[in-house]
Amino acid sequence: MNLSNLEAISPVDGRYRRAAAALGKYFSEGALINYRVQIEVEYFIALCRLPLPPLKGIGQKDFASLRKIYKDFSLDDATRVKDIEKVTNHDVKAVEYFLKDKFDELGLAAYKEFIHFGLTSQDINNTALPLSIKQAYLAVLKPALAEVCAYLENKTRDWADIPMLARTHGQPASPTTIGKELYVFVDRLTVQTDLLQTIPFSAKFGGATGNFNAHQVAYPDVDWIAFANHLVNKTLGLTRSRVTTQIDHYDNLAAFCDNFKRINTILIDLTRDIWTYISFDYFKQKIKKGEVGSSTMPHKVNPIDFENAEGNLGVANALFEHLAGKLPISRLQRDLTDSTVTRNIGVPLAHTLIGLKSLMRGLKKLIISADVIRADLQRNWAVVAEAIQTILRREGYPQPYEALKALTRTHKIIDQKAIAEFIASLDVSPAVKDELLEITPENYTGIIDF
Repeated sequence: MNLSNLEAISPVDGRYRRAAAALGKYFSEGALINYRVQIEVEYFIALCRLPLPPLKGIGQKDFASLRKIYKDFSLDDATRVKDIEKVTNHDVKAVEYFLKDKFDELGLAAYKEFIHFGLTSQDINNTALPLSIKQAYLAVLKPALAEVCAYLENKTRDWADIPMLARTHGQPASPTTIGKELYVFVDRLTVQTDLLQTIPFSAKFGGATGNFNAHQVAYPDVDWIAFANHLVNKTLGLTRSRVTTQIDHYDNLAAFCDNFKRINTILIDLTRDIWTYISFDYFKQKIKKGEVGSSTMPHKVNPIDFENAEGNLGVANALFEHLAGKLPISRLQRDLTDSTVTRNIGVPLAHTLIGLKSLMRGLKKLIISADVIRADLQRNWAVVAEAIQTILRREGYPQPYEALKALTRTHKIIDQKAIAEFIASLDVSPAVKDELLEITPENYTGIIDF
């Protein structure tokens, strides 16, 4: 099927196809089939290495040929599996039959009944899925997130000393710096990405109800738990869930989704703050030749990259929330609701990737308007009231808070002159007055700890 971007239902495969295309290698239907083939092949090779007596005739040369099946897996191979599935009406069984045909071609027909030996479909699915997620995260999502964090951290250091009026409850508050306020997001993202590294990519491997029933009855002398642990943990680089039903309990996948949701929430918070700073004219945006901001207002340069990022990260979070809430719940030893849901794991990751790329584009367009920021500080001399009343407290001045409240909590303009006149009226020493006069909205920024 040749699907045009203009025919796709989902924008992930349509409008945003180019931004999300890298994830197709991990989460497309063809990719899922390929991962299933890989798990089946590696399982068969592991059985040979035990060795099970009927498989002693297979050696390293055969292993290389078998691994080529999934390493050289093609679109034609995937199509062949889908054709088989039309008959079996079972996707994993179709993979088994596909591999049996491959064994015939390789002259290994005598061993093909040990393909999928003792397994249930979820031994394959619940191993293929976390492997695809791990590889996609390491190869695509992690670098994209790291790029945003690194760029943002560099800009925070460039802007570390640029004073800015803070706003709490949307109202003027004690000054800060542009760099420090953006570094808040760097720090939050660092904590959450570090947490993400601690979550195992868990896989289930234990037969029809997790107890190796079929394996144990056929070969009771084999330590099947040690076998499965080695296959999953060492060969595949995952973490085997030790006690399960027919399916993985998905607790760690839920934690992965929740963690990514927190990361995306932080990024949404960042996009909204930058959007607001742009509306204050604290930032201008680089103008791209030929780009139109509005169909009717020629002057518009809209913060579309930050809006696009916010929207896509929000969609991702809605799906992450459903995945995290639904997947750990299964009726008794297994129901099928996880099957259709897990097929969507690539979608929130794709929207996250689209959001990260949009955010990166937006960050690179920012031009700081230091004059606008400075002018805003000069319009809000009332914010030094906190500093003045604190020093007056230190000096034992009576009711300093109330005195500053009477001065500043009015509708009058509080400018540098008004503050200077107030300081001159205070019954304090000349040295204290000089100290107070040194305080300005630009230098009252506290300790910048990063």
